[in-house]
Amino acid sequence: MNLCSLLLAFLFTFLSGSSATYTAQGKASFYADRMHGHRTASGARYDKAKLTAAHATLAYNTKVLVTNLENGKTVVVTINDRMASSRHNIIDLSKAAAKELDIVRAGTGSVQLKTLVNSETAQQDLPLNVSEATEAQ
Repeated sequence: MNLCSLLLAFLFTFLSGSSATYTAQGKASFYADRMHGHRTASGARYDKAKLTAAHATLAYNTKVLVTNLENGKTVVVTINDRMASSRHNIIDLSKAAAKELDIVRAGTGSVQLKTLVNSETAQQDLPLNVSEATEAQ
């Protein structure tokens, strides 16, 4: 590689990295109940009642919108664990997330993943002004 190619690769990697969203389609599975209480790769304890997931490459604390392609149900999960790259599954969900998507009985489901940026997941910081509240109704 010449110097120009290296410079372009460097600029592309570091200047466009945070604004791009990740999307993927594939199969989702979920953690077995016996994993409840075990430590995840991020150091947190797995809680089957929380909306968390494992992914092979996404950073910890990334918010991901998971959509069940068979019934249209969605859930937002937080990545807190790693999973091995798999040709079968793209995400491993907590039991609570699997229930939200209605894939517990089948064991797996066809899903679409989309990472969310902070503004999409942040709650309203300030209450609405009285005039804004009246207009919204």
